[in-house]
Amino acid sequence: MTVLTHQFHQSILRAYDIRGIVGDTLFEADAYAIGRAFAMLMSQQSGRDTPHIALGRDGRLSAPSLAKAVGKGLVDGGARVSDIGVGPTPMLYFADRHLSCDGAIQVTGSHNPPSHNGFKLVANHQSFFGDDIINLGKAAADGLPVKTGGSISDYSVQDAYVQRLVEDADFGSVHVIWDTGNGAAGPSVRQLLEKVSGTHKLLFEEIDGTFPNHHPNPVDPETLAFLQQQVAEAEADCGIGFDGDGDRIGIIDAKGRLVPGDLLTAYLAQDIAPKYDKPFLLLDVKSSQVALNLLQEAGGRSLIYKTGHSHVKKRMAELDSPLAGEMSGHIFIKDGFFGFDDGLYVAIRVLSQMKRTGQSITDFMDNLPEVYASPELHVDCPDDVKFSAMQTLARLAAERADPNDSINTIDGVRLTTTNGWWLIRASNTEAKLVLRAEGRDQAALTAMLSSIKSYLSDIDINWTPPAI
Repeated sequence: MTVLTHQFHQSILRAYDIRGIVGDTLFEADAYAIGRAFAMLMSQQSGRDTPHIALGRDGRLSAPSLAKAVGKGLVDGGARVSDIGVGPTPMLYFADRHLSCDGAIQVTGSHNPPSHNGFKLVANHQSFFGDDIINLGKAAADGLPVKTGGSISDYSVQDAYVQRLVEDADFGSVHVIWDTGNGAAGPSVRQLLEKVSGTHKLLFEEIDGTFPNHHPNPVDPETLAFLQQQVAEAEADCGIGFDGDGDRIGIIDAKGRLVPGDLLTAYLAQDIAPKYDKPFLLLDVKSSQVALNLLQEAGGRSLIYKTGHSHVKKRMAELDSPLAGEMSGHIFIKDGFFGFDDGLYVAIRVLSQMKRTGQSITDFMDNLPEVYASPELHVDCPDDVKFSAMQTLARLAAERADPNDSINTIDGVRLTTTNGWWLIRASNTEAKLVLRAEGRDQAALTAMLSSIKSYLSDIDINWTPPAI
């Protein structure tokens, strides 16, 4: 066969990655076509007949077969493939730079259920997303030629990756409980801990795609319960958890509190911002006003931007920003690093900052002003409805808002009033709407949540605010 034409299920080509339900919307044939199409596009972009592509995968049960299929597609598309095997997504990002690749693909379902899987792609050391993914789908539909000259070989980068992570690590005598949740980061974290000081306990380090102990989502309170218990029993300084592919982090302080991604970014900003002249520091639209204020106080210019790791990395590059963060636990550090989201590296920076400054993450949380904010909340909304629903909500907000209110529609609808703010946005990875609210006091927070309920009822979604 000299030409392949392929149509993907309409739901899997997402805003910043490719993701679906294995055996339902995502198949090995899709993985093969992704490899073929990506090889062609990388050849065109690099000007090389044989582009160099790094390939990695997480620990999901479907990952080996999907990785084999995408690898074959890359080879048949004429690419030279360096297969780095199982590991966290940031190790794949590292391999892309370490091996001077033209592109990279990680087979990963991130924090989604075990039945899901997908692909995160990199081109020219930048995220491959949005129109890039649309063009990949179009290229597959138009027809992909077979090329000769492709090859695939194994190439381990784990030693080099871990060595880079610990390059400037200095933990002192810190006591930490780590939880990799049977995800892909386990072996890398184990190797990392063998090279640093302190007292450490690692939970659930074995990679197991069934996730037998808990779902690997480090910002979900239900998945953090055991880590909180372990921190309390050990009287540890903090607990650190990762998602299934290691690009997101969740931190529990010594008092058992989850440190949200926006506040974790604010903690890091105290160390990073003073090194620069009024740097741009980014937070996503779900972030707290308290966190935005802290970025300003640290000497930065705080900006709200779209949620999504690809969006954030692109905007960071445009603004030459040294730091950005999302509520979800994606934290991006360009200060002394590469600027991609690496949960393991963020952990190292936090622990090293604690030792160097003498301010623990618990001290930081203790000194915050009172925050009356909800966690990230979700409500089901079909994929084929959620974006049109957001258009309706934006129109309703514009019609109803008080003249003193402000509306930000860069990613969903964020309505800010004198009493606080609320956000409703469409998830780019799930059939859900994402909700968050913050008030100047408890009564204002309750009012903000009630306002969300009212707006959702106008688009025929019945939602009851939780008690917060």
